[in-house]
Amino acid sequence: MKLEKKVVIPEKVEIKLEERRVIVKGPKGELSKDFDDPRFNTSVIIEKKDKEFIIGTESEKRKIKAFVGTIAAHVRKMITGVTVGFRYTMKIVFLHFPMSLTVKDSEFHIRNFLGEKGARIAKVVGKTEIKVDKDIITLTGINSEEVGQTAANIERACKLSKRDKRIFQDGIYLSGKFLQTGEEI
Repeated sequence: MKLEKKVVIPEKVEIKLEERRVIVKGPKGELSKDFDDPRFNTSVIIEKKDKEFIIGTESEKRKIKAFVGTIAAHVRKMITGVTVGFRYTMKIVFLHFPMSLTVKDSEFHIRNFLGEKGARIAKVVGKTEIKVDKDIITLTGINSEEVGQTAANIERACKLSKRDKRIFQDGIYLSGKFLQTGEEI
């Protein structure tokens, strides 16, 4: 093969390949992702041999080579998620009006933001767990995409428009991305 990316499979992790769907099982749970794309199906080869997951191509095209690298990166991230997990921290900033934060089903409610009467609502994606402790919000989960999108939804719910950002600094902001072990990403 002209380009080949190998991902080593750790001891406690099991990977299944069903056509173009990759299923990764580990101590923390199970993740699956579908890499079915009609543009690349004929030119990208995905296979599992012993303790290695191999993605390769014979093509010289840059887009196809990029797709090979993307698949390898996704599989590495999935392995990290099912073995260690991801933790994002967010900082709550307010000057005059203390915010009241609650989680209901798959929604995160932000009340009293800048003294507003209604609640601002952010969608919680997937199985992301949220803990609120004074002025820190901790988001945890095994899927980095779900945890990251939930953090983005919370930030977007507190977005200010038509106000000077130098004066009105209230909001909820991402302050750190970590693995569950405490190691920074």
